[in-house]
Amino acid sequence: MDIQTVLNDMFAAALKAADPFHAIPPMLPERPRGRTVVLGAGKASARMAQAVEAAWGPCEGLVIVPHGAALPTEGIELIEASHPVPDIRSETGARRVLQMAQELGPDDLALFLISGGGSSLMALPGEGLTLADKQALNRALLASGAPISEMNVLRKHLSAIKGGRLALAAAPARCVTLVISDVPGDDLSLIASGPTVPDESTTADARAIVERAGILLAPAASAFLNSQASETPGADHPAFARTEAHIVAAPQASLEAAAAIARVNGFTPMILGDAIEGEAREAGRVMAGIARQVRNHGQPGSAPLAIISGGETTVTLRGAPGKGGRCSEFLLGFALAAWDLPGVSALCCDTDGRDGSEHNAGVIWGSAQQAKADRRKAFDHLSRNDAYSFFAEIDGLVMTGPTHTNVNDFRVILVEASS
Repeated sequence: MDIQTVLNDMFAAALKAADPFHAIPPMLPERPRGRTVVLGAGKASARMAQAVEAAWGPCEGLVIVPHGAALPTEGIELIEASHPVPDIRSETGARRVLQMAQELGPDDLALFLISGGGSSLMALPGEGLTLADKQALNRALLASGAPISEMNVLRKHLSAIKGGRLALAAAPARCVTLVISDVPGDDLSLIASGPTVPDESTTADARAIVERAGILLAPAASAFLNSQASETPGADHPAFARTEAHIVAAPQASLEAAAAIARVNGFTPMILGDAIEGEAREAGRVMAGIARQVRNHGQPGSAPLAIISGGETTVTLRGAPGKGGRCSEFLLGFALAAWDLPGVSALCCDTDGRDGSEHNAGVIWGSAQQAKADRRKAFDHLSRNDAYSFFAEIDGLVMTGPTHTNVNDFRVILVEASS
């Protein structure tokens, strides 16, 4: 048995389970007497748009996707913008989406296709803010180590389109939102910062996050966050009377699909959860501790065991940033803590096909990589947030290209039976 093939096959199964092409059609509503306009943003939204047109034929609409992630569509226009920091196309695209929503009437349908990454891809600053203000905020959030839940609360309260405001623009049209979840717990108000669903967070919550994360806001952003305009609409707002939202793909299904592949290959799967968060390197060390307990004591399960998890860790930048993302930093933390464990291999990848600043989906660790690795160099790379360079040197990068889905991070640790 080739262990790295098993790891890659499990990841492939996770991606297949998250493919929106077959999940979208059964969730589509009846088309109305009036217009149907398809609007959306996210890493999976191009594939979602293709699925809609496969079921309905050519549609009018506009969907914003990451650079390099566009797919052929018949009527829906796709534009590319930047992630994880918004660019001018993020702003112009968001303005067009908002305008198209505002043009709808009571006999029309707004079909929203929302997936992770939409916070950056569809970025429209609140009144008085500039794109530069939003870009600075995103960079500060990414460097702070704040969890995605806190990031998106702050983004919502500094936006003209997030936090339910896009649904307000579309009222009184009927609004149906189809969502691919990339956030721990599948909270609809956090996925792409919830542009079409009610928001129960407050401006006071957002200000508390700024203080807790030590973020220095631009003067215009600070002023906006202290104004009534920054408050988002809650569930009692009348604009939500004709709205509904449905999750069509989520992390748990991908973990279960991977577990099935583990069983076929003789490993007992143990799914730890689809919402594991925390500092990436520390989470890696924790997972190494679990693998060590399996190897030494047969707890919480006996080898051969596949330890599977999902969620979204964070990375706090320490000094000059290196290359990489949370998946590579997680696995480097794991590798250092599990260096002396025989028969232990692991893979950690982002299901959107891109881990952080580089173009790899994630990384893989096993005997082939360890044979080429130097532990002292591993410590040095981790200290500089440069896990990508470490794994690049030992042929540990996993490259998929854009996957056109996004249900967050996928992690698996295989502990083989003792020989």
